[in-house]
Amino acid sequence: MNHRHHYRVDVEWTGNLGSGTDGYRNYSRDHVIRIDGKPVIAGSSDPTFRGDAAKHNPEDMLVAALSTCHMLSYLHMATVAGVVVTAYTDAAEGTMATEGDGGRFVEVVLRPTVTVSAASDPAKAETTHEAARH
Repeated sequence: MNHRHHYRVDVEWTGNLGSGTDGYRNYSRDHVIRIDGKPVIAGSSDPTFRGDAAKHNPEDMLVAALSTCHMLSYLHMATVAGVVVTAYTDAAEGTMATEGDGGRFVEVVLRPTVTVSAASDPAKAETTHEAARH
């Protein structure tokens, strides 16, 4: 049976420095992300686009979302397959290309490092990883 899951996120731009967006350099890219019952996330754009490097930006969050989604899928599938995972890290990277006035991600590379228990089959752990990618 298929299920649908609904997610609500409220985003508020907090970067009006007094004159709105009357000029590219006249406003901050700062914003907040609110999700009921969770800590507020302070965001901005990437410093390349005049953002605050100390705050989360959408590009970092997209790469993090893909990495954590894969990790959670893998952990679930490992459990079902009888593979006991004892540690998991990922050094994920994304590449965005800018073209004209816009940009898009052209690649996200996940580099998970997984440790399994001595009793687990490493080959099964690897095939489970491949299955989690799809």
